[in-house]
Amino acid sequence: MTLLKIDWSPSAIFFNLGPLAIHWYSVMFIIAFSLGYYLIKKIYINDNKSIELVEPLFIYIVMGTLIGARLGEVIFYNWDYYQNNLFEIFLPIKKDINDSLFFGIIDGWKFVGYRGLASHGAAIGILVAMFIYKSKFKFNSVLWIFDRIAIPITIGGMFVRIGNFFNSEIVGNYTESNFGVVFLNNGEIFPRHPAQLYEAFGYLLLFILLRQLYWKTELKNKTGFLFGVFLTSLFSIRVLVEYVKESQGGYIEELLGILSTGQWLSIPLILTGIFFMLKSKKA
Repeated sequence: MTLLKIDWSPSAIFFNLGPLAIHWYSVMFIIAFSLGYYLIKKIYINDNKSIELVEPLFIYIVMGTLIGARLGEVIFYNWDYYQNNLFEIFLPIKKDINDSLFFGIIDGWKFVGYRGLASHGAAIGILVAMFIYKSKFKFNSVLWIFDRIAIPITIGGMFVRIGNFFNSEIVGNYTESNFGVVFLNNGEIFPRHPAQLYEAFGYLLLFILLRQLYWKTELKNKTGFLFGVFLTSLFSIRVLVEYVKESQGGYIEELLGILSTGQWLSIPLILTGIFFMLKSKKA
């Protein structure tokens, strides 16, 4: 290790519970959801909303995040593979003739967990889940909900990217210098940009901004403004980081070129965020 170059080779496993391995990535998801629950509960209390509505909101967000993120990975990035392996979309298993499940009861498969998740899919999944939540619990405006949940989602995104860093995945391009992180677990010897940490730091700054806007200003009363700031800022961060991130492929990138799949998917969300900010200020 030098001042500018770090050799990175952590274990992806946080601890073992018998035959079950608990990964850092899973731990980061647990932290993200737990912190999100705590933050949204404080927000509901501050807005004089029943805290009994927090638990179902949490469940809707968790389900929307996981289902949306998984489908996003499948549809946007790896449909060529999953169209021939449909069982693997929602089951944490993968074909492997040299392995077995349930202590040898089922041969030809191995447990791999849910490692293929896409943030743009998670965004869509949460949007759908919140419309269902709004309808079920009779909220006047779904944008009111989006303005509030944007805060915990942002800090949750930071922990997810830290989990990616522990997994040595979603890595950056080679720096071609003595600066960066050498992902030894991937068998590499040259430093890359720690794109996961760049993105995580951007999300931390956005969380601080949104938190200040909610607690210290009256902008939370302009329905849609905080959500607009969230969409515009978060996906602008994503676009910028993509320039130093190794391509994750996807048919959109192959079809349109110039930008990565992540950048193309971010542009409509950035424009949507600008629309909501302008609309809320006008109102």
